[in-house]
Amino acid sequence: MTTRELDAARITDPGLRAAYTHCRDLNARHGRTYFLATRLLPPDRRPAVHALYGFARWADDIVDSLGPGAPTGDEAARRAAALDRLCEDLTRGLAGGRGAEPVVTALADTSGRYAIDRSHFTDFLASMRSDLTVTEYADYAALRGYMHGSAAVIGLQMLPVLGTVVPREEAAPYAAELGVAFQLTNFLRDVGEDLDRGRVYLPQDLLGAHGVDRELLRRCRDEGRADRRVTAALRAFADLTRAAYRRAAPGVPMLDPVARPCIRTAFVLYGGILDAVADDGWAVLNRRAAVPRRRRALVAADGLLRVAAARLTARRRSGRAPYPLVGHTQEGRAA
Repeated sequence: MTTRELDAARITDPGLRAAYTHCRDLNARHGRTYFLATRLLPPDRRPAVHALYGFARWADDIVDSLGPGAPTGDEAARRAAALDRLCEDLTRGLAGGRGAEPVVTALADTSGRYAIDRSHFTDFLASMRSDLTVTEYADYAALRGYMHGSAAVIGLQMLPVLGTVVPREEAAPYAAELGVAFQLTNFLRDVGEDLDRGRVYLPQDLLGAHGVDRELLRRCRDEGRADRRVTAALRAFADLTRAAYRRAAPGVPMLDPVARPCIRTAFVLYGGILDAVADDGWAVLNRRAAVPRRRRALVAADGLLRVAAARLTARRRSGRAPYPLVGHTQEGRAA
């Protein structure tokens, strides 16, 4: 975490500064697109976004990174116990204690500063827990149920930090839908890696409509080959994902103008992953698609120009602070 960001957010306690720095490091290492977009936010809001990302990443690593394949026996018990400890730590942190994990310390502080609904964290952890036992979803409706906790609430957690120019409840459905769109994109990009973990997030009825089952997916990944049936199913899933982006798009203009470039950049870059998957011949079972560096640089440059314009407008309107707090609270003060 840069000193500038911590100072701008008025985070002065050394322990808190260390916790937020830890979250920023997690974001920088693991969330390339997310981290790049976060750099377009005003400095005082970046630590909160890093805290939200860091906690989500920590929980996700518990269910995914303690060993390959679907968890069974002792491995499943270890993951469940680690998640239990995180839940207990979060309860203590939100109650005013210092978290044992830095991600909890930072998250609890962010939750208090921005009055984030605690049920969002509860719902998120419930979806993480389901990953320990649920390995597939019968249809899109079932997948959406899972994504309420794993994705939609991430958008809702972000909303108080970003700020809005409309009542927050008006923007909330769009923020939730953008979280869903981002996760659907991840599911498409990571279908091969998820299969190795024993999970298939693509709905079973969608796969079945194209003659695809888990056995065919496994064979294509093991043999490194394509199959027209799998390609057709991936195309159909990409169509579902693009529809989610279309539903989320009207929410971007509802955000505080100085936060819009961040979300617009994430919107464009994550959406670009769908194009990258198609351009790579729908080979996600064998390799991960990525937005080309030149494209990322152009989108980031456009975002920087939008940031400069938004901040200039904000300064002219306020006549004082370069980063006015619009539509959200911080440290208990109404913006």
